[in-house]
Amino acid sequence: MEKQVPEFRDIKSWAVEDRPREKLLLKGKSALSDAELIAILLGTGTTTISAVDLAKQILQTSNYNLHELARISVKDLMKIKGIGEAKAITIAAALELGRRRKESEPDEKPRITSSADVFDNIKAELMDIPHEEFWVLLLNRANRVTKKKQISLGGVAGTVADPKIIFKLALEELASGVILAHNHPSGNLTASQADIDLTKKLKEGGKLLDIQVLDHLIIAGKKYFSFADDGLL
Repeated sequence: MEKQVPEFRDIKSWAVEDRPREKLLLKGKSALSDAELIAILLGTGTTTISAVDLAKQILQTSNYNLHELARISVKDLMKIKGIGEAKAITIAAALELGRRRKESEPDEKPRITSSADVFDNIKAELMDIPHEEFWVLLLNRANRVTKKKQISLGGVAGTVADPKIIFKLALEELASGVILAHNHPSGNLTASQADIDLTKKLKEGGKLLDIQVLDHLIIAGKKYFSFADDGLL
């Protein structure tokens, strides 16, 4: 009796939402399995199996353990049918990047409990520069800083902060709260009417998006002014 060979279906014939690259774009990277992520690195499979099935074979060599897979050499990866030098190097490089990312992560994200904590977190960026810059700190629900980002850079007399850019960043990072900060190179810690109006606009906008504006610091050298401490929020 003739042996039946399973039908090979190229990834291009799959439903769009099931293709690894398209699935990542539609559902986000967390929705992909380890095999699907490796398949994206591979790019292509062979004439008989898809990139996803080839990725599953790679994972089988390490009992589906990524830590074990990272220990496999390029030469050993190349022993798997369908894995040439370029694919093996790509996999090894990706796993090494993952290891380095883990090593570079701080043990714990800084927690903000006061305006002094904000100042300590942002002073290195704003304390001694001769021009104005506007920065935001993004916080999670535990009030820990998840990201610090420059929003704008201006001259000696001022800079413009666009609320759309601030909230776009906050939404992308799924922030629960934001803290605003900018510097006054003149050394004047007084909040201008423009500073007050912008803070009020951002606070009102944040309510609609369920993103709380927690504070706004004006930094002048080693001193700072806090909107929250002064009752302006």
